[in-house]
Amino acid sequence: MANGTEPADRFLKEWFRTRRFAGSGDRRQIGETVFRVLRHKASLGWRMGREGPRALVIASLLEDGADIASLFSGGGYGPEPLSQAEQALIADGQKPPPQWVQGEYPEWLEGELTRRFGDALLAEMKAFTERAPVDLRVNTLKANRDDVLAQLKQDGFDVSPIGTLGIRLPPGTANLNKHALFESGAFEVQDLAAQIASERAAAQPGMRVLDLTAGAGGKSLALAAAMQNKGEIIACDVRGAALAELEKRKLRAGVSIIKTHILGLPPAGPFDLVFVDAPCSGSGTWRRQPELKWRLTQRRLTDLMQTQDRLLAQAAPLGGRLVYATCSILPPENEDRVTAFLAKNQAFARDAADFQASPASTGSDGFYAAFLTRN
Repeated sequence: MANGTEPADRFLKEWFRTRRFAGSGDRRQIGETVFRVLRHKASLGWRMGREGPRALVIASLLEDGADIASLFSGGGYGPEPLSQAEQALIADGQKPPPQWVQGEYPEWLEGELTRRFGDALLAEMKAFTERAPVDLRVNTLKANRDDVLAQLKQDGFDVSPIGTLGIRLPPGTANLNKHALFESGAFEVQDLAAQIASERAAAQPGMRVLDLTAGAGGKSLALAAAMQNKGEIIACDVRGAALAELEKRKLRAGVSIIKTHILGLPPAGPFDLVFVDAPCSGSGTWRRQPELKWRLTQRRLTDLMQTQDRLLAQAAPLGGRLVYATCSILPPENEDRVTAFLAKNQAFARDAADFQASPASTGSDGFYAAFLTRN
């Protein structure tokens, strides 16, 4: 699964769908084990000297102090007995791990992660092994935060205010998509870092805005609320299914200024603001999707950098202000791309400090945003 393309939670959902014999308790235990292995794959693999699924599960059980011999007895529907090699590895105990193992990240990324975090690398990476909270953005077109906070508290949720319009709930909070406030458009699920980046884009009522890589439109909706639903937002993407989801979301949110556009060629400018939320490694979301760190390759990273450069080049002639953003913590996808862009487009300059977020520093997902204005 770590080497595939499907998100781990979706993979598990499909796996359970074809195995109805697994009860709710078994499903919960299996799900927790899978995500624990993905979050701690480096140290578990180091413990057993290999990274096969069986070795990772054995190491995970050893961490829990389980009776490995009885679990791997070969009886009934249980796993095959421990081999002599496995017994020897278990008896060897834990070897002193290098930093990349302690931090649970791929060894080949150590140089770039050190560029990003410096001496704080290990603390930052350990923060990525924790479960992420559930963040909401209150939709000011339909509600105010105090009222939403009060209602969620009354309904028994553990909530606290974050940022300007955000509300935070603990990790593992039940899906809120059936809550009356969600169905009424009072809030959207959106991580704090994305909320902050959308705010710092400084969209104003009456602007013409291009969201060049909108996906399902989380940032388009945030921009529309900041614009008080006045002006125009063109939301583009190559994925028709994502834009169809945005059409549903904008109706629920009471937004009328968003128009969706399947991306072949960008729509004609000029725009007051162009927001490029570029496809990226997703390294900033490792708390939510730990499998992504083990799937990333140098070839994939290089391909993403080329796509990011292409999108910035497309955006350059379209607007007076440009926001480049990723949900990545890797400098090659972030400041390196902006530096390369500015070297080729000297009509642009930074108009504010770059925004960089991480679980340890901002309590959010990892994120990057640069704010550029045409001279």
